[in-house]
Amino acid sequence: MYRIMIIEDEEKIRNIIKKSLEKWSFEAHAVEDFNDIFEQFVKVKPNLVLMDINLPVCDGFYWCSKIRNISKVPVIFLSSRSSNMDVVMAVNMGGDDYITKPFSIEILMAKINAILRRTYSYSETEMDTIEFKDVIISLKNNTVYYNENSIELTKNEFKIIYVLMKNHDSIVSREKIMQELWQDESFIDDNTLTVNINRLRKKLKEIGVDFIKTIKGQGYVIK
Repeated sequence: MYRIMIIEDEEKIRNIIKKSLEKWSFEAHAVEDFNDIFEQFVKVKPNLVLMDINLPVCDGFYWCSKIRNISKVPVIFLSSRSSNMDVVMAVNMGGDDYITKPFSIEILMAKINAILRRTYSYSETEMDTIEFKDVIISLKNNTVYYNENSIELTKNEFKIIYVLMKNHDSIVSREKIMQELWQDESFIDDNTLTVNINRLRKKLKEIGVDFIKTIKGQGYVIK
């Protein structure tokens, strides 16, 4: 079942869209708190976003640009604004389609289905991010995000945090991490792993993250 995220501040329109999506057997998630849209996006992991432009706090263009930093998920803009500049802005911010209000629910559903078929016919439906305790890693660009901060990692540093976050709250042995790093045939010995772990910790501390713990004689854990 595809997950659709509705970011629309007009309650009547939001409810109509939500009911229509559920009628079409979509899993609909309607945003009601517009202060933390990005965090909700990460938790919901939608397959498509319906985005109004005129929103409280920050507009839809801002939130679309934030989403585009970590994901290629399709975004359809819904707006009563119909100027050429608004459409151009929507496209430049990474929007996949633009529908002007008032619109036909039938047309909206047709566009949603078309974009989902086009996007996911030959690809995985899962979003390309992992999140744990407000730390987000993007498989798209080897970047870690925390609050308003971000830092780009090397390939090996990213593989280390990836395997640790995929197994958060569980101890991951040094051997398992090295096996992950060896997959691309690059040679990583025990000393090289220690250097990479130390560099990773240092980079994470620069953005306020300190959650990689050493378990003596066993490995590492994120918790």
